[in-house]
Amino acid sequence: MVVPYLLVFAIFVLYPVGYGLWLARHPESYSKLFDDPIFFRTAINTIVFVVVAVNVKMIIALGLSGFFVQQRWWIKILSMLFILPWAVPSIPTILSVRFMLNPEWGVINSTIFKLTGLDGPNWLNDPTLALSFSMLMHIWKSLPFWTLILIAGRMAIPAEQYEAASVDGATRWQKFRFISWPAMRSLFFTSTILSMIWTLGDFNSVYLLTGGGPADLTHVLATLGIRYLRLDQIELAMASIVVALPLVLPLVYVMMKRLSK
Repeated sequence: MVVPYLLVFAIFVLYPVGYGLWLARHPESYSKLFDDPIFFRTAINTIVFVVVAVNVKMIIALGLSGFFVQQRWWIKILSMLFILPWAVPSIPTILSVRFMLNPEWGVINSTIFKLTGLDGPNWLNDPTLALSFSMLMHIWKSLPFWTLILIAGRMAIPAEQYEAASVDGATRWQKFRFISWPAMRSLFFTSTILSMIWTLGDFNSVYLLTGGGPADLTHVLATLGIRYLRLDQIELAMASIVVALPLVLPLVYVMMKRLSK
């Protein structure tokens, strides 16, 4: 009974991973990779992307979960609208934002010109701005999912605890500090770790918006392999993926350890 599952696992998991490691087996590939200045810029971009995007996203999700958990009819309507960015496909939404940021005919610069008579900036031609917009796209796209997860955590807390706290005169902050946060802390940290793993593998937010540009200065590890594939350097492409494993594997280990408790 187990054999079909083992075959699927071997064909679609073990073989691709093993073949990728085999392609990246040569030490010269890593020497060339580390000699490429784009790689170090990519590593810094990846760290900044993960640290900033994950923390901002999870803190906002924690706050919004307290807002959307309220039982009011208009909040239910807002929650349905809020879920849309996560529900719609990534490609058309991110490309739409890219078109909006076009310096010549994008709606943002067109609006700036109509209101001020001045030309707007070339948003995606500045590496800092381009990476910032990529992080904003990632936060905008994935925020609803993590908000829903934390809403589920809040809904699992017995309402009687909040009622008793209200009778005792507790403020909203005290309710969060002494009731909500202790009950949700484990879920929040587990979600944060899982979000870090997914963010490390986020390809769409960067590649669809900036393509790694300008001048390959906004690549992250999830998109760097495409650069080498375009240069017909498949060994470097696989090596750029393998060097990300020291970042991913500890997170996977911590997450599995927390889930096993």
